[in-house]
Amino acid sequence: MNFEPVIGLEVHAQLLTHSKMFCGCSADYAGAAPNTHVCPVCLGMPGSLPVINKTAVEYTILTALAFHCEIPEFAKFDRKNYHYPDLMKGYQISQYDLPLSRNGYILINDAGQQKNIRIRRVHLEEDTAKLFHVDGTSLIDVNRSGVPLMEIVSEPDMHSVEEARLYSLKLRQILRYLGVSSGDMEKGAMRFEANISLRPQGTTQLSATRVEIKNLNSLRAMMHATEYEIKRQSRILQAGGIVEQETMGWDEARGVTYTQRSKEEAHDYRYFPEPDLPRLEISRVWVSALRALLPELPDDKRERLVRDYGLSAYDADVITAEKQVADYYDRAVEAGKERGVDPKAIANWVTGELFRLMNDSSAEITQVKIAPAQIPALVALINKGTITTTIAKQVFEEMFRTGRDPEAVVKEKGLAVISDTGALAAIADRVIGENPKPVKDYLAGKEATLKFLVGQMMKATKGQANPTLAAELLTQKLLALKD
Repeated sequence: MNFEPVIGLEVHAQLLTHSKMFCGCSADYAGAAPNTHVCPVCLGMPGSLPVINKTAVEYTILTALAFHCEIPEFAKFDRKNYHYPDLMKGYQISQYDLPLSRNGYILINDAGQQKNIRIRRVHLEEDTAKLFHVDGTSLIDVNRSGVPLMEIVSEPDMHSVEEARLYSLKLRQILRYLGVSSGDMEKGAMRFEANISLRPQGTTQLSATRVEIKNLNSLRAMMHATEYEIKRQSRILQAGGIVEQETMGWDEARGVTYTQRSKEEAHDYRYFPEPDLPRLEISRVWVSALRALLPELPDDKRERLVRDYGLSAYDADVITAEKQVADYYDRAVEAGKERGVDPKAIANWVTGELFRLMNDSSAEITQVKIAPAQIPALVALINKGTITTTIAKQVFEEMFRTGRDPEAVVKEKGLAVISDTGALAAIADRVIGENPKPVKDYLAGKEATLKFLVGQMMKATKGQANPTLAAELLTQKLLALKD
C-alpha cells in the first residue's frame, strides 16, 4: 500500500520589538553577555507582575491580517503549565482558546500550481530561556526569556517536504515584508515544529496518531527531519505496525529523529486564564487602523510587476523575493520614467549584473553603492548610443565599486562609443587584412561571417566601436573587394 504524508507546521517567529513581551527589558539580546537582559519579571521572581507589550500585539494582528485571518473582538492570555529548566516560572504565558486570530491562509506555488495552505491561528506568547550543555554541565541564559514570540499554526494541508519548504519560505517572506520579524534562522528568530502522519494514498481521512518534531532551528533541519520521519513511519506501516503518537527531537549529527516523550494534548498543559493580565478588547477601529498599515505584499507586488512593467513571472519572482530588493527596483523604475527607460531593461540589470556582483562580493542590497537612479542612467547611455552594452558592463562594475555616476565613469575612462568614420575605416582595413579566410568565406556567399569580422573590430577597439557603423564600413569594403 502506498501512503501519503500529512504535514502541519507550527512556526515560531521572534518579533522585532524593542522590549520583551511582559517587561521593559531590551529584546535585543543577540551577542549580549549571558543573563544581562533580565529583571524580576523575566526571571520569574515571586510577586513580579507582567505588563502586555502593545507593539507585540499589533505586530501579531498585522501579521494575521496579511494571512487573511479573522480578528476576534476579544482575546486573552493563558498559562501553559509545564516544567523544564528553561521555563523560569514553571509556566509559559501563551494563548489557548481565545487567540488574537483564527482561520487564515496563504498561497504557495509548487511547479506552477497554486495551493491554499490554511492557517488555524496566529497567536502570541513569550519565548523561553536558552539551555547550553557543556561537558556534562547544563548552563542557562535568561536573556531570551520573555522575548515576544508569535506562533503561526497551519492546518495539516501539506503533503510533501517540498510543500512544507515553500510554505515556510512564503511565510518568512511575508514576515520580512511586514517588518515584524527578521526571520533570521541562524539567530533563532524563526523556529519550526512539524506534525507528521501518514494516510493511505487517495484517502482524505486524517490519521488518529501523529508525531511532532520539536525545536527545528533551520529550514534545512525541518526538511531533513520531516523527510526522515515520513520514511520511518512508512517503514512501520508497510510492515503492518502502528505508529506511536509521540514528541520527537531531531539529531542533526546522526540525521535521525528520536523519542523525547509521549505526545502531549492540550489538557496535559492544564491551561487556565492568566490571572495577572486583563482580557484584550480588539476594537474594529483598531483593526482598521492596522489594516491600513499593511504594505504591498509579495503576491500583489509580483502581479503588479508582471502587469504594469511586462516582466516575466520568473523575473518578478526573483525581484520580489526580498522586500528591500523589490523596493530598490521600484525606485529605479520611478527614476527611469523621466529618461524613458524600459522597466524590463532595468530588471535585466538588477537580476543580471547587480545580482552577480552582489553574489561575488557577498553583499546585501543595503550595502550596494549604486543608487537606484544610476541604473536607468546607465541604460539611457546605451539607448543614446553613447556606450555599447559590452562597455556598459565595465562601467557598471566601476559603479558597483565606487558608487560613481555612469556619465562620470564613461568620461573619465574615455569609454564612449567610437563613431569616427575615418578611425573606424582604418580599423576595418586592418581587420580585413588580418583575416583572409573569413573574408574569402564572405566573398563566397557566407554572409554570416560578417558578424565575426564585426566582432574583431569590437575586440580591436575594446568594445567601443559603434557596431552599426562598423558593420556598414566592413560591408562597403568587402563589396568593393568583390567588384
